[in-house]
Amino acid sequence: YTHAANTVVYSSNKIDDTIRYLSLHDNKYIRYFPGHSKRVVALSMSPVDDTFISGSLDKTIRLWDLRSPNCQGLMHLQGKPVCSFDPEGLIFAAGVNSEMVKLYDLRSFDKGPFATFKMQYDRTCEWTGLKFSNDGKLILISTNGSFIRLIDAFKGVVMHTFGGYANSKAVTLEASFTPDSQFIMIGSEDGKIHVWNGESGIKVAVLDGKHTGPITCLQFNPKFMTFASACSNMAFWLPTIDD
Repeated sequence: YTHAANTVVYSSNKIDDTIRYLSLHDNKYIRYFPGHSKRVVALSMSPVDDTFISGSLDKTIRLWDLRSPNCQGLMHLQGKPVCSFDPEGLIFAAGVNSEMVKLYDLRSFDKGPFATFKMQYDRTCEWTGLKFSNDGKLILISTNGSFIRLIDAFKGVVMHTFGGYANSKAVTLEASFTPDSQFIMIGSEDGKIHVWNGESGIKVAVLDGKHTGPITCLQFNPKFMTFASACSNMAFWLPTIDD
């Protein structure tokens, strides 16, 4: 979603790999953003303005403004990227080649990353997503393997590696922070949701939503104590007092 009501940007490979800006209200395209030469695998909207970034299998990240079809910036990388803005919209992070995180300042991204964090490469899986916590202090890296990593966004240190959930078929499972930045959750291929305390690294709950397949989408409500999880079915979750 963009900041305006009823408009979205999305990746498509219908004709080529042009990104599309769509008005949901009347189902019309507002603008096209051509430039990527291979499939777009990551999109992140700035939390503060009309800037967005895209990452593609062509090993580039592009910076865009919704008001112009022309690319505003281009970063060449050494591999497939995942990327996201921080909550302030001042910096963005790029996960490259499933082994390093690069931080860019939006105002001087053409000078290259101001920080690079190298991780231990794990050839059993690929990175599939990167998210900042709402307080901006943590980065969560999701994979198509059976673990996710929590990183200190300032020092680049791996704070915890969370595992112990089922993902034998290399499915892209979405991991999420809770809005208070304290807990991390992910679905699994057996339809259960695993929750960890980010500070201690201890698993605090395994929730059974009676999902019939892998939970590929999981998002917490930004304001209220409720979240949604989806396989081919969707479940909405509310807290219960007695638990």
